[in-house]
Amino acid sequence: MKKTIKLAVVAALALGATSAFATNGDIMIGQGAKSRAMGGVGIAKSFGAESGLANPAMISTVKDSEFTFVLTAFNPNVAFKSNAAANAQSPTSVAVPSKDSAANFSVIPELAYATRLSDSLVIGLSLSGTAGMGTDYDDAAFGTASDNGAFRMKTTLSLAKVAVPFSYTTGAITLGIAPILQYGSLQISHMYQDPADGQYKKRDNGASTDIGYGYELGASVKGGDFTVGMVYKSKISMKYDNTISASINDFGGASQTGVTSGDNLDQPAELGLGISYAMGANTIALDYRNIAWGDAAGYKDFNWENQNVYAIGYEYAGSGWALRAGYNYGKSPITEANGAKGLGATGPTGYPGAVQNFFNLSGFPGVVETHMTLGAGYDISDAISLDAAFIYVPEVTVSYNTSGMTEAFAYGGYLASQGTNPANATQAQNAKAGAAAAGTPASSADVTHSQMGLTLAVTYKF
Repeated sequence: MKKTIKLAVVAALALGATSAFATNGDIMIGQGAKSRAMGGVGIAKSFGAESGLANPAMISTVKDSEFTFVLTAFNPNVAFKSNAAANAQSPTSVAVPSKDSAANFSVIPELAYATRLSDSLVIGLSLSGTAGMGTDYDDAAFGTASDNGAFRMKTTLSLAKVAVPFSYTTGAITLGIAPILQYGSLQISHMYQDPADGQYKKRDNGASTDIGYGYELGASVKGGDFTVGMVYKSKISMKYDNTISASINDFGGASQTGVTSGDNLDQPAELGLGISYAMGANTIALDYRNIAWGDAAGYKDFNWENQNVYAIGYEYAGSGWALRAGYNYGKSPITEANGAKGLGATGPTGYPGAVQNFFNLSGFPGVVETHMTLGAGYDISDAISLDAAFIYVPEVTVSYNTSGMTEAFAYGGYLASQGTNPANATQAQNAKAGAAAAGTPASSADVTHSQMGLTLAVTYKF
């Protein structure tokens, strides 16, 4: 019986964990239509059953029982180009075309339920796609004039959570806890240069999945028209076998790329504080969250730093209807590594940073920062209500240095042309390869990224 339940949960999560471009790094800015319409706030502003994954303490406002079904449609627009490989075969910099990612639409479902067990205790169930990212340049004509230099990169990271939140209220204080089960899936495919013969070959690792466990702790204090809330979300350890490590091995392995976490890609811990103030029909809420990317295995190897996220939301609640608006800002957690050229005794020294820059922008470009939101709600009856939210993310353009990759490709290509494996090259052979690589032009990886999203939700109270 337990095995059957586990399989059912995994199947439901797999269905919900479609690839998405979440907007704070790889995390969606909020859960549910009401929260997203208000910029992702939810630490000190209750949205009933939908609050289970935002702050478990905030489900305490549920009067009897309620169930919410949510669908979010994301439309990320991402375009990428890099002349890292092309410049390795040219004495002058080569202009390559930009290509749009084919991973430009995804649907993320959510289910939220909560019921009151007593005057003090409310329990819920939340199942939601919570984070993800992906690009798809697999149809680029590799090695031709129309190649955008992405090495036919295709990535899909999908995450979903199931939680059982509890809230307990005594006086003005509410405490919340939610055990978390997280399902994740990661797939990476790309071309790579085989050091044995200098030829480019295809790597497709297939999708790898994992289940991790964590928890959320929440609290709120109500005083008059003010509510103050806090939440802590634990780090969740995840490992995707034969994905990151296999790809990194194709680019030289941990020793040459600096990516030492293997296949571990942990979902980071979060700490959040919020405050809301209600003035009759008007409510304003502010949230602050710190997402610890820099302490999460995998992300820290790729130069993701801790991210501060700020959100503000406004709601006007009329009789049976509501209007909402919000703003969310989180500086990109991805920092540029040193990808400049540099030659040492046995080869290029700027290569690790260049590889990290290339992988971030071609496969995991979580670089968007500003999010503007609007939404509305309407009560069809005392039992049924509809809510909608629209998210707009302005375009961001980022360019990172990949000159170290260009130099390394030219270096390895020269040795391969001489029938020499770089791992076995003599000092004299290294010197000749270095001379051949030193004259390569600088290169970069360039990405543009914008988003739009629409969330629709229906709530049934009973």
